[in-house]
Amino acid sequence: MTTDLPPLETAYWLVKPRSLVRGTWDEPKEAAAWLAEQLCDYAPRFASAWDRDATHLTFLVDAAFVRLNLGADVSLGFYLERPSYLSLAVVTCSPRRSRADLSCPVQQP
Repeated sequence: MTTDLPPLETAYWLVKPRSLVRGTWDEPKEAAAWLAEQLCDYAPRFASAWDRDATHLTFLVDAAFVRLNLGADVSLGFYLERPSYLSLAVVTCSPRRSRADLSCPVQQP
């Protein structure tokens, strides 16, 4: 639980150490914007041309926004050039559709 490896269920990021939290947002739009920024930063390193396609990336961010708005978690993964893998996850805290028994590691004031 203390490693930064992705868990089998996205919601289990909530039991990881707080030091692994990269940000918190009050609104799904803000979380989707963070996701878009991460995709933009890493896209040049994506191993697949399809994954680098701007239209495809926009679709992923738009779909993530819809899911987050519904209280669902988002988890994306991409192979990068050289043997590496990028895992991005956004876990909703309120409302929670999945694993409502897990509390958020960072509480908003």
